[in-house]
Amino acid sequence: MSVRLYIGNLPQSFESKELETQLAGVGEGIRFKAVLDRETGGCRGFGFANIDDEKVADAVIEQFNGREFNGNSLRVERSERRESNTGGGRRGNNAGNSNSPTAARKSVNKVVHSDAPSEEAPDPRWAGELSKLKDLLDNQKTPA
Repeated sequence: MSVRLYIGNLPQSFESKELETQLAGVGEGIRFKAVLDRETGGCRGFGFANIDDEKVADAVIEQFNGREFNGNSLRVERSERRESNTGGGRRGNNAGNSNSPTAARKSVNKVVHSDAPSEEAPDPRWAGELSKLKDLLDNQKTPA
């Protein structure tokens, strides 16, 4: 099973191939993909590396976490898959509450992501249009 690593604090303008070459120096089976901005096409400052071997993943974390790359100190850690897309970001976290059940997880410094699209709620960019369409359909009268 492959291990997925979060690689953060990347410079906005960098060559992905340069980082891939450095990662390949650690071991085989490392695939890196930077997360790009839709509008500008530039790096959003982070990406993910999929690594086939657990030991190689540990070596990548050991060698690259805190290492300087094009003027930035990289942040490399394991990424944890989310079961469902619950929205979120950092809204409503209990960072100051050490009695919360998530306080122990936060100290592990894992990044949560999901590849699965959420089917629970419509895309918020289209919510207004969807509401108008529902109103139009409700106002239509069916012929008798």
